[in-house]
Amino acid sequence: MLVLFETPAGFAIFKVVDEGKLTKVEDLWKEFTTCESARQVVNLKAFQKFENTAEALSATTLLIDSKPSKGLRKFLRAHCDGETLAVSDSKLGNAIKEKLKIDCVHNNAVMELMRGLRNQLTELISGLGVQDLSPMSLGLSHSLSRYKLKFSPDKVDTMIIQAIGLLDDLDKELNTYAMRVREWYGWHFPELAKIVQDNIQYAKVVKLMGNRVNAVNLDFSEVLPEDTEAELKEAAVISMGTEVSDLDLLNIRELCDQVLALSEYRAQLYDYLRSRMNTIAPNLTALVGELVGARLIAHTGSLLNLAKQPGSTVQILGAEKALFRALKTKHATPKYGLIFHASLVGQAAPKLKGRISRSLASKTALAVRYDALCDNQDNTMGLENRLKLETRLRVLEGRELGRSAGLKRGKPMIEAYDKDRKKGSGALITPAKTYNPSADMLLEQNGASNEENTAKKRKHEDEEPKPAEEVEKWKKKKRESEVEINGVKNESVGFDAESEGREKKEKRKKKKKTEASMESDEQNAQEISNEHVSKEDKKKKKKQAEVEEVVRREAEEQEESEKSIKKEKKKKKKKKKKEK
Repeated sequence: MLVLFETPAGFAIFKVVDEGKLTKVEDLWKEFTTCESARQVVNLKAFQKFENTAEALSATTLLIDSKPSKGLRKFLRAHCDGETLAVSDSKLGNAIKEKLKIDCVHNNAVMELMRGLRNQLTELISGLGVQDLSPMSLGLSHSLSRYKLKFSPDKVDTMIIQAIGLLDDLDKELNTYAMRVREWYGWHFPELAKIVQDNIQYAKVVKLMGNRVNAVNLDFSEVLPEDTEAELKEAAVISMGTEVSDLDLLNIRELCDQVLALSEYRAQLYDYLRSRMNTIAPNLTALVGELVGARLIAHTGSLLNLAKQPGSTVQILGAEKALFRALKTKHATPKYGLIFHASLVGQAAPKLKGRISRSLASKTALAVRYDALCDNQDNTMGLENRLKLETRLRVLEGRELGRSAGLKRGKPMIEAYDKDRKKGSGALITPAKTYNPSADMLLEQNGASNEENTAKKRKHEDEEPKPAEEVEKWKKKKRESEVEINGVKNESVGFDAESEGREKKEKRKKKKKTEASMESDEQNAQEISNEHVSKEDKKKKKKQAEVEEVVRREAEEQEESEKSIKKEKKKKKKKKKKEK
């Protein structure tokens, strides 16, 4: 029978000399009191030493998981053919039996044998002294702990998870205790609840005052401001509360002591949580704050689990129920979860909270990965990202202001109004612009000529009628001008006729142009109106089609429901027939 024993230096196989001694389990430890008696029970058959620390670490990690390493399998094949092997781990024995076809034994006698071997190990293995074995075991334990932990021992996020859970529980207890104090003492002094709004101040005032009769002679300057103190004393004189006994006041004061003690412990716990968050996750704390960061870590289970999440998941952590409900009902998914309580999201306008929460979640994911996987303990990355998010928030708010003011592309036009002003004064460098009437546009020249003609007519109508003598003189002059030389008269008449014909032709052309322009304007207006009407018709048709589809679906659902009801009725009838 062979015994497999694992040491920090390597694997050892011992040969059991006298197997009969293994039957006496209670007296087996006596055989290992000295090195000579131990050699009478077991002898070293083979020893395989680890070449380096990496090999020792890999073999030890596999043994912790009850798996034989590659070197151990070769070692056992070479020295354990046709022998039974005693092992300290039953799961390891099963794995060896499956892979190497070697019979393994694990019982109480084997455990006592292992204990004796551990006691006399340096004597049974030649060349392995105590001075060599202790540093080997220490180095292997350190490397194994580093491999298992994979992060600094200072970054223990379990403390944060417990602290934030206890902080939430304390808030609940404080609220319940404070409300109990208000209800209990409200029978004696109900007006005090409206005068003192803060729960801690209320508990301090009740503890100091006791009976409301004592309020006039007491000094509340350490607890309340002067205005509130004067109001309290006035209300205590004219209070409509009932009288209470000294025993009731004693119990109320004890409850106030509990409230004050819980509030003091909550402040200490918050300071502890803030210090732990600044050491474990400084960049996360700089971005979202201590409480929100601690709640994110507690929600995921650890800082490393939070670092594995993408930004989209960090954004809705804490809103899983709302997310799955929205996916199930095909509604809008939530925009934020626990990250809603961050100060950056609280500063944003309601329309911008979704955008800022998305940007903050992406930066938070980067900050958490930096905190979890890097050795640096500074918060420079978190502060830089916070400044970027604040500038983005200001840019988004500026765009919203520009859109609300009716400007193009949402850009606020502020510089255009300030560029002409002197520095330090409200006066303008350039003079203010005035109205320029020459910049007005005239429609057409025909309109102007018509206005001139109407003005001349109005002047002619406004003039006074001429006397009869002046009319006769004017007729005589006209006759004399007509009695002239025929040639000269004919030329003047021909000239006048030609000029009048040209003017008439020009007037006709202008009228045609105006009429054509009017017709084109009317056609454009008709086309625009037709397009508008066609769009409205399309919208109406779409709405009618949607309504018809909804009605069709409802009719189909009704038919299906009626069919299901008929089927159920038939099944019931069949059951009744079978029962009969």
